[in-house]
Amino acid sequence: MKEIIINSIYFGVAISLISYFMGIQIKKKLKYSILNPLLLSIVFVILFLLIFNINYDSYNQGGKYLSYFLTPATVCLAIPLYQQLDLLKKNFKAILLGILTGVLTSLVSIFVISIMFKLTHELYVTMLPKSITTAIGIAVSEELGGIKTVTVAAIIITGITGSVIGEGVCRLFKITNPISVGLSLGTASHVIGTTKALEFGEIQGAMSSLSIAVTGLMTVAIAPIFVNFI
Repeated sequence: MKEIIINSIYFGVAISLISYFMGIQIKKKLKYSILNPLLLSIVFVILFLLIFNINYDSYNQGGKYLSYFLTPATVCLAIPLYQQLDLLKKNFKAILLGILTGVLTSLVSIFVISIMFKLTHELYVTMLPKSITTAIGIAVSEELGGIKTVTVAAIIITGITGSVIGEGVCRLFKITNPISVGLSLGTASHVIGTTKALEFGEIQGAMSSLSIAVTGLMTVAIAPIFVNFI
């Protein structure tokens, strides 16, 4: 029975979707920020594979097809941005400078952390694209000579962390401007942060969506400058 399940191309997709649905239901019921549906789904999938002694390659035979939806899902985030186009035009310079500051902060922080923990050059460049969406981050990591699987893990952890603590950080520093909230979540924690920003409102979601694209482009342009620092 086990062989029939793991050899099915639907197995990976099915367990991923079921786990995510369970995560959504738990988040709705308990309403704790730490109970991010994506984080819970990752935990559920790992537990399932461990309990039934199923290796990752068997799971990924079907699970990899979900990755094909990453790019179109990211593109769909342009819809709320288009709806707030006038607001974007009025605050263009401030928005661009805010995103640039976020990108530089992310890259510099990785540089400092790499020096503190004496990371190898390979791990250093692997971590550089941690704050951009997965579709772009994988390409950047490969181009810089990083380990793309570790990059994906770093991107997911960054996104979940930003989604969980983002609201609290905004409250702590009394950041209430919807543009600022959206830009901070999108620049720091990409798509996962944007899903959180959309919970706050349309403007926050639109600005966060913009941040995903611009942060990706800026990181592609600036990250190679940081490559030889370590």
